[in-house]
Amino acid sequence: MRTRLVSYLSLSTFLLIVAFLVTSTALAAPAPAGPGAPAAGDRLAVSGLVANPMGKGLKEVEVEVLVNGRHVKPLGKDAEITTGKPGGYVADFILPPGTLPAAKVEVKAAKPSWKPVPATPVKVLEAGVDAQGNKLFQAAQNLTMERTITMGFWIAAIVLLLVYLVISLEWMHRTLVAFLGAAVILFVSYTFGTFDKSYFIISFDDAMGAIDLNVIFLLMGMMLFVGVLKKTGMFQFLAYKAYALARGNVFVLSAILQILTAVVSAFLDNVTTMLLVIPVTIQIAVTLKIHPLTLLVPEVFASNVGGTATLIGDPPNILIGSYAGLTFGQFVQNLALVCTICLAVSSLWYLWWHKKDYLKAEVKDVARTIEYLKEEYRITNMKLTVQGLLLLAFTIGLFATHGILHMQVSVAALIGSLILVAISRVDIVELLEHEVEWPTLVFFIGLFMVIAGAEETGLIQMIANWVKDVSKGNLTAAIIIVLWVSAIASAFIDNIPFTATMLPIIAFLNQTIPGAESGVLWWSLALGACLGGNGTMIGASANVVTVGLAEKAGYHISFVEYMRACWWPMMITVTIAMVYLLIAY
Repeated sequence: MRTRLVSYLSLSTFLLIVAFLVTSTALAAPAPAGPGAPAAGDRLAVSGLVANPMGKGLKEVEVEVLVNGRHVKPLGKDAEITTGKPGGYVADFILPPGTLPAAKVEVKAAKPSWKPVPATPVKVLEAGVDAQGNKLFQAAQNLTMERTITMGFWIAAIVLLLVYLVISLEWMHRTLVAFLGAAVILFVSYTFGTFDKSYFIISFDDAMGAIDLNVIFLLMGMMLFVGVLKKTGMFQFLAYKAYALARGNVFVLSAILQILTAVVSAFLDNVTTMLLVIPVTIQIAVTLKIHPLTLLVPEVFASNVGGTATLIGDPPNILIGSYAGLTFGQFVQNLALVCTICLAVSSLWYLWWHKKDYLKAEVKDVARTIEYLKEEYRITNMKLTVQGLLLLAFTIGLFATHGILHMQVSVAALIGSLILVAISRVDIVELLEHEVEWPTLVFFIGLFMVIAGAEETGLIQMIANWVKDVSKGNLTAAIIIVLWVSAIASAFIDNIPFTATMLPIIAFLNQTIPGAESGVLWWSLALGACLGGNGTMIGASANVVTVGLAEKAGYHISFVEYMRACWWPMMITVTIAMVYLLIAY
């Protein structure tokens, strides 16, 4: 038994030694050329950049290399060459020995919604010899592509136009309209566009990449802020204080309410501000026996003016700031002064416009009314109010130091609001369900995708070229055109989708019009969209909310009546903005 065990051990040792020797020999010997090994021949590296006429790189462009008129496949698993996000491409080829440098090498490119680049000759340069003795060659060729109108262009344009039309006429909820439009362009791209590239509008990855999460999370953060502060009674308390300061003088009360609404709207979303102010304003108006809309319309006008002054005050500004990389401080520096002037002028206008209504107010027993309002609208949680205001100040401080910290405003809004939610011990699930306006956030998501479809197919570029041609490259003309087109358009269609559409247009004009590098056209767009939104009841979301809640309380106002009350002060404030921009820039 023992002898047999020794024999087994000896045999096992012998086999291990043999296996070791075989393995060592195999590793030391040069590997034979297998089917996957590179073949001998001339090695060619081709690279370049595919860009639009402005020099901006184009991604997902299919590049083809021809040698003596025949298509050649690059090394690697992919049989096609496609540009990356910066628009660059690079590919390696193995050609039969002696092919280069005598052969004719050409490059051509193609992309949906762009004119194909025909075969373009490439200069080939010798770059030495590799370790195996193969000759190395290099070639570089940059290509420029021009836009072309395809079926995808018309579909994207029709979808964008229908989204605007349906939102303006309120045939469907704007969230449903925007998301339906996004779904349509993706559906067309992956059905008709699969079989015919002329129908392709935008890829799913590009549609997702077009969603500006900085805007989404900034809005969410500020909604959480307001949701917690609402529970303290702070906003109602401020309205009571306004009445107490006025001491029954309706003219003073209206002026104070306008200023208060404008200041609050500069730091909170103006829609939310109006939601908080409207119930108290109606109560005060009923007490004074005047029509609530004589106070509400000046308030919502002031809300839109005040919101124009800062990055976070109005949704169009949030869109502009995120797209252009503008800071909170830049908005305040460039817009606060003109907005203050516009607020003063509009306040005086409304004090004159509603003079007869204010004089009819029944001011009786002011002291008793003040006591009633003091008891009815008081701060219910002083500790939470102080905590909320401190964290709001901290968040605004982060906004203001964006130039130093390079922190996105959405990060600042989320950190401030979530700390407030944590220390307030408010039910986060309830807060997310009832205070975060999910339809608004989803609306933005769908809208971003629809705008991206229009941009991918060249519609936005066409509009930008039109503005450039009309202005003839003159900065003064461009400022006036952008301001007034934005103002008039925003008065009749929601200023949020209009602003989103204009963003790439302004970016193009900034690169093509001398002097626009200062960013003045961004301020023209902001002032036009925000102030122009005051022109009609559908021009801004805050207007729609105000009219809706007033009607719910039994106070109806027609489209024409609202326009009569707001159109001329809107025109005056936009004119003031135009004069300011032309003088300052």
